[in-house]
Amino acid sequence: MLKVAILTGGNVAERSVSLKSAETVRKHLNDQKYEKYVIELNGTQFTEQGTGTVVNLNDFSLPTPNGNIKFDLVYQMLHGHPAEDGCLQGYFEVLGIPYTGCDVMSSAITFNKQACKDFLRSHNIPMAPSKVLRKGEAINWAELEAMGVPVFVKPNKNGSSYGASKVNTPDQLAGAIEHAFVYDDEVVVEGFLKGTEFSNGVLRRNGEVVVLPITEIVPHNEFFDFKAKYENQSQEITPARLTPEQTAQVQAQTKLIYEAVGCRGICRFDYILVGDTFFFLEANTIPGMSEQSIVPQQARAHGWSITELLDAAVDEALERQAMKLSVGN
Repeated sequence: MLKVAILTGGNVAERSVSLKSAETVRKHLNDQKYEKYVIELNGTQFTEQGTGTVVNLNDFSLPTPNGNIKFDLVYQMLHGHPAEDGCLQGYFEVLGIPYTGCDVMSSAITFNKQACKDFLRSHNIPMAPSKVLRKGEAINWAELEAMGVPVFVKPNKNGSSYGASKVNTPDQLAGAIEHAFVYDDEVVVEGFLKGTEFSNGVLRRNGEVVVLPITEIVPHNEFFDFKAKYENQSQEITPARLTPEQTAQVQAQTKLIYEAVGCRGICRFDYILVGDTFFFLEANTIPGMSEQSIVPQQARAHGWSITELLDAAVDEALERQAMKLSVGN
């Protein structure tokens, strides 16, 4: 039976989301195939959730009276830094421990919203205009005002819409930027696109990219913010109310982005439909995995259980590790 460490917690705003997601993974990972340990990041220590035992960071093993438990796989369910930005992936690469999800490079690119958009421009992906502000650097207010209103202001390297605001009047801009800087040292000011939001999950199974059914998002608030995502203040319709041609368009774009950035594991890409064009908003390489989250909804619409979805992510991680070892030899 494979020993799986389910990573969760963290010292970021998304901690509560991560804990819920990890509980879903713990519940639905196949009990017949996996021996499961929930490993929580608190401060600089990883601890086993049930006992509070501190993980040995020299080899990421769990000390027990009967010797250290060495994990066969890490299931990454830790949102934000240091998992979604690629830091932990580098650590596990050095230790030779397989892990689910994207590698160092694709995690780093997708976690940085502006870097991801810059990377995808050569692939002709439609995107809203945006500008990056960095803490401590002078702000060109005239340049921002030239973008007009409304605009979105959000942390460049964060998720779950923490710190994000919709700015409807010029006098709101400075406060929104200050609020976003609470969550990150870089802030994106992005042109507003009026349309309908959609989200699309994607993963690999048996070597093939599988694009899941699309979810249409109807937020009760002005946009798909934290409350809309996690406090049932939105209507999520899966499959989305799209024509077959529109569905094919979104799914083809999702597959293109997934492959262009070199993504692995379960990812989710968000879009907004304006006219006949689906504009890419952002990538989520460790998307929420509570039973009500978007990707599990899409898996069910695809005819999969959550267990089948998680199995696919684990199998791919193990296959990738086996391929690395064969190349190394």
